[in-house]
Amino acid sequence: MSVLSYVSADNNSAWATYLAQVERVLPHLGDLARWADTLRHPKRALIVDIPLEMDDGSVRHFEGYRVQHNLSRGPGKGGVRYHPDVTLEEVMALSAWMTVKCAALNLPFGGAKGGIRVDPRELSHKELERLTRRYTSEIGTIIGPQQDIPAPDVGTNPQVMAWMMDTWSMNVGTTCTGVVTGKPIHLGGSLGRVKATGRGVFITGRAMAQRIGLSLENCRVAVQGLGNVGSVAAELFSEAGAKVVSVQDHSATLYNANGINIPALVAWQQQKGSIAGFNGATAISHEAFWEQSYDILIPAALEGQITADRARKLVCRLVLEGANGPTLPAADDILRARNITVVPDVICNAGGVTVSYFEWVQDFSSFFWSEDEINARLDRIMEQALLSVWQKSQEIGATLRTAAYAVACERILTARKERGLYP
Repeated sequence: MSVLSYVSADNNSAWATYLAQVERVLPHLGDLARWADTLRHPKRALIVDIPLEMDDGSVRHFEGYRVQHNLSRGPGKGGVRYHPDVTLEEVMALSAWMTVKCAALNLPFGGAKGGIRVDPRELSHKELERLTRRYTSEIGTIIGPQQDIPAPDVGTNPQVMAWMMDTWSMNVGTTCTGVVTGKPIHLGGSLGRVKATGRGVFITGRAMAQRIGLSLENCRVAVQGLGNVGSVAAELFSEAGAKVVSVQDHSATLYNANGINIPALVAWQQQKGSIAGFNGATAISHEAFWEQSYDILIPAALEGQITADRARKLVCRLVLEGANGPTLPAADDILRARNITVVPDVICNAGGVTVSYFEWVQDFSSFFWSEDEINARLDRIMEQALLSVWQKSQEIGATLRTAAYAVACERILTARKERGLYP
């Protein structure tokens, strides 16, 4: 059965959003458009059953996935997501966005993604370890340092990566730190990796704000999602003189026109598990988050958050996509018509995969760089990628998203064309 038979008819699904983005870039691909179906078909999708013995002696079954969308430019690269709403279709879309992201940054990787449909908060530490090790064993035949390199994503962390690395290493009979990235530092992880995605959002946001004449001093910023990406981006914008006036997570939406104390809010969230009840801001409704006046909006939660209706209400100058696929295609059109600049996910949140690339390189050489070296390399690559996309957007008269896809898809399809078809 084709993996595409699992695709739903929902035009707002993550996969449908990705396909719509591909369609918009086709007029800009010239002769390479002949190979465009490569972008619409994941190379490989694996569905695995994960039986898990719970601490109480019962046995539960969880469904896991690993999708390799395209490997024309190198081994697959992409995170592993533990979330109760994970589906094969979502993982397909996330793997496709990774293909585009790696190509847009000119990293020598293809795109992949994995996930398990589970709420990790409901599992004990030992249950989570057993789940991770069984999942790793099930997908072990298609991952590897030259095949497909997993990394953390929503619901996973360096500890999960350590378990994955250890399990794969035990199964092949030798320690191989390069099979995953996002590991603990003492197991071959890279300095700067934890904050890399949020830092990338800040670096691209700062560069684009300068291009559109927006000063960060007293700039009003809103952040949806205060996880690893949103919290770091919020802290860096605050340090640069901006005011983070609104923050939203799964539990609450907070607003303070004078700016929220981000270090205090992050400390509260780490202690309480959510931002609800924080007394340094006023609680407002979930939808009111999209109706306030901002200069910069950072959606850093899950996909599909900026709908057409919300796009009509937004009052801001710049959207920085910290999450993957947060803006639906119809909303993209509305934002463009309203002259709201969107720095797309495939550039904006690519800091994580860039430092993952650094980690992979360091693991192969067993020579590790300082955090200052990591950040300097990251800043340079992110700024250069954004400049290339900006120049392409000016050249073809398109949004930054379509321009990013044009840059990326030219690289992907050129590789496909030059490699040819085998047999």
